[in-house]
Amino acid sequence: MTGKKWTLKSIAAHLGVSNATVSNAFNRPDQLSKQKREEILSACHELGYFGPNKAARSLRKGTFNIVALVLPDSVEYMVSDPVASSFMRGVANVLEPQGINLLLFSGNADNVSNVVDFVDGFICYGRPRNTKLIAHLAVLNKEVVAVDFELNGQASVNINNHQAAYEVANQALRAFTDASKEANVAILGLRLLDTELICRVYDHHLPKLNTSIAHQRLAGFRQALQESNVSMSDDRTWNIPESSERWARIAAKEALNVQPRPNVLLCMSDLIALAAAREAQEQGLKVPQELKIVGFDGIDEAQLFNPAITTIHQNSEAKGQHAAELFINKQKQQVILPFELRMGQST
Repeated sequence: MTGKKWTLKSIAAHLGVSNATVSNAFNRPDQLSKQKREEILSACHELGYFGPNKAARSLRKGTFNIVALVLPDSVEYMVSDPVASSFMRGVANVLEPQGINLLLFSGNADNVSNVVDFVDGFICYGRPRNTKLIAHLAVLNKEVVAVDFELNGQASVNINNHQAAYEVANQALRAFTDASKEANVAILGLRLLDTELICRVYDHHLPKLNTSIAHQRLAGFRQALQESNVSMSDDRTWNIPESSERWARIAAKEALNVQPRPNVLLCMSDLIALAAAREAQEQGLKVPQELKIVGFDGIDEAQLFNPAITTIHQNSEAKGQHAAELFINKQKQQVILPFELRMGQST
């Protein structure tokens, strides 16, 4: 009998009780005696019936206690990223005590039609690479919170990436205020282009609307260079498709073998900065004496590295908590969180 697909009606008929009695045993225990309820639940358990269809009940109520967390890339890649993992932990810290579950959704999808009817809304972590998905989210009649970008007046959580990049780049350039020292700068960018290739980035490659955090950070780096009167050749910016050791090491090796060799590397993530520092050490370069490196994000590994990486610390867990709170409270606020310039020995 345990192989049978039971319904409320069929289980009630099998047990010889009313539909209401079975429903009350699961949902309204005060309507039955303790003994009667335990008898029904025990019998249902033995038969493999675990209660009325929750999906149908949720459809009737219009709430599901499920939030889709839309990631900017594949789930496999994002769960391995320490910054994204910290953000997801912050979201879960707020939602789980409320009995709300998280559904991880890949930002590589064209739309959210497969899940939209079964979730209460979306927290979108980072601008999805697929622009069709952004357009779909913008017109949904569901609660949406955007993180690291803004979406049609919906609630959002950000930091000032432009200002943060400007400040960390300035820290790297301080050593070159003496006219006898010349800064040769290279930028190791993260997803400046919509491509899976490691390649150099020229201005004509960049989109006209610099709306991603990568483009905001690039603008901050460039402002620091301009104000420090440091010129940079237009072939000294690299696109790295993933914030990972493997990809960043390739770009760093190429950057450190151009002439004149860079003595400053401005990196758009700590993982990229760490890969660059390891490559520099393998090539026999001394950090920071011969090469100054800055990162972005403030992950623990960057602080434990020798030399510790000068970086921008953003509290990704707090960012996740704020996003979840905005979602629960249905607040259409644009929240700008603080960041911190953390000094290391890499500059």
